[in-house]
Amino acid sequence: MARGIEIREAHFPGRAPIEAYGNGGFRFADMSHRGSILCLPSGIYGWDANEGAALTPALFEKVMAETLEIEFLLVGTGMEIRPLPADLKAALRAADVSSDPMSTGAAVRTYNVMLAESRAVAAALIAV
Repeated sequence: MARGIEIREAHFPGRAPIEAYGNGGFRFADMSHRGSILCLPSGIYGWDANEGAALTPALFEKVMAETLEIEFLLVGTGMEIRPLPADLKAALRAADVSSDPMSTGAAVRTYNVMLAESRAVAAALIAV
């Protein structure tokens, strides 16, 4: 029996440096993804966050599920640096995760350096 195209959640099952960003997406592990991404210990996932939209705790559920393996969360907030909401910062702090908002470009560069140093880092990157 023939099956149609199966659409699955965007997910790369591993840790990889970000090779490029811009034009609304990212390139990593010889692949490209249009839209925002979460770089977590369990892999790289497509993320429903857009520049200018509210950074709600619900957007960070996948991050919160992996906090035992994360010491630092870099949040690339787009072209402009935006502070993280107090409730999100408090939830991360309660899980012993240090969070740092910065422009997406700065977050990509910092993530790559920390990943190369084998640090317990994760990144939430809004596409620019």
